[in-house]
Amino acid sequence: MIDEIIQNALREDIGDGDHSTLSCVPENGRGTAKLLVKANGIIAGVELAEKIFKTFDPSLEVEVFIRDGQEVSYGDVAFVVRGASRSILTTERLVLNFMQRMSGIATQTSKIVKLIEGTNVRLLDTRKTTPGVRFMEKWAVRIGGGHNHRFALYDMIMLKDNHVDYAGGIHQAIERANSYLKETGKDLDIEIEVRNEDELAQVIEVGNVQRIMLDNFSPERIVAALETIPKDYEVEASGGITIDTIRSYAETGVDYISVGALTHSFESLDMSLKAVYE
Repeated sequence: MIDEIIQNALREDIGDGDHSTLSCVPENGRGTAKLLVKANGIIAGVELAEKIFKTFDPSLEVEVFIRDGQEVSYGDVAFVVRGASRSILTTERLVLNFMQRMSGIATQTSKIVKLIEGTNVRLLDTRKTTPGVRFMEKWAVRIGGGHNHRFALYDMIMLKDNHVDYAGGIHQAIERANSYLKETGKDLDIEIEVRNEDELAQVIEVGNVQRIMLDNFSPERIVAALETIPKDYEVEASGGITIDTIRSYAETGVDYISVGALTHSFESLDMSLKAVYE
């Protein structure tokens, strides 16, 4: 998947040629460039940058000083790349686009993880990602200390409000999901979203799910709900959770908190790839 994303991104950016570079940079020119960090945060995408450089031009040499997941400050140099000047220039923007976004996600994830330190809750991402590059964004969440929820539609059954409504109710949705797994021979966990205490009671009555998502429950309602949920269920809190309130949700005793903002509302980390005269 990473290879496909890189190849597609190169095709998108280069087309029939990087004419700016081809027109003025000598074919046999050699150069060095440094990845300069211009903001404080958590760096992510270094390993990916190495792969992009090597995919485009295997002769490029990358010397890494700061690895993915490390804290960085303004002025830090994460790596230097050496080789054909044309290759460095043509891959520059693609490397920066991915690294700035991945570092922004990792930085935001790390900040939120620190807010819930000391609890047993795991911070999850969601499928609210950029189409086509979800792998990179979920990779960045892991680099920042978070955990991935299901990757896509195929690796877990997640019964949300619309599934329940279209199925005709809680009982029908759960029973059909389990029948589907039996008929297809698929081994997938089932998670179901509940919007209120009545739906929660119905889920507990039917059973046959592994995880219950309490959607838009306040911390107080979650504490009360947990008293009614058997211990063999995993419980996830989601919806309406902010940086200011996440600690109170983490202290309720839920197993997971999912935050869509990890991948849809982050600020890219500023950095640049600068030529070095050696």
